[in-house]
Amino acid sequence: MSTGPCNVFLVGPMGAGKTTIGRRLAELRGLPFVDSDHEIEARTGADIALIFDKEGEAGFRRRERQVIEELTRRHGLVLATGGGAVLDPDNRRALAARGYVVYLYASVEQQLARTERSDNRPLLQNGDRRETLEKLFRIRDPLYREIADLVLPTDGRNARALAREIEEHLERAAAAS
Repeated sequence: MSTGPCNVFLVGPMGAGKTTIGRRLAELRGLPFVDSDHEIEARTGADIALIFDKEGEAGFRRRERQVIEELTRRHGLVLATGGGAVLDPDNRRALAARGYVVYLYASVEQQLARTERSDNRPLLQNGDRRETLEKLFRIRDPLYREIADLVLPTDGRNARALAREIEEHLERAAAAS
């Protein structure tokens, strides 16, 4: 197992590659990988879109807060969060205090390209997708940056290279401490 912080938390917008990069990083570090959205689906037996449909965004965010609170208390994992997890101040505090936070930055163009065939993203189901992604970016980008230990642009880069780059940052951080 690599040295460095025992928990790595990936934040960023939908389409940034949090799940794919997280899996690769967990492999590199010899740690378990958890995706908070997948964890919510596993616990409820319902997909995110159905939870949004039945409980609204507020109901989903309550579930998300509970899962993030619990998962960030574990030791030795790589966690990919949902794009909106940073909206909750409790989530931001838990993520910032309990691990190394990597903001996987993706431009709106990249997000559009990566989500164009996805029909399981409730916030993109109605209205203009670009306009929605731009609005989400304006609100969330400062929140991602607020808690990030590392901001890593993902546009045009593959998951394997990005995971290796995160690992290098973690090793440097460990050597410096």
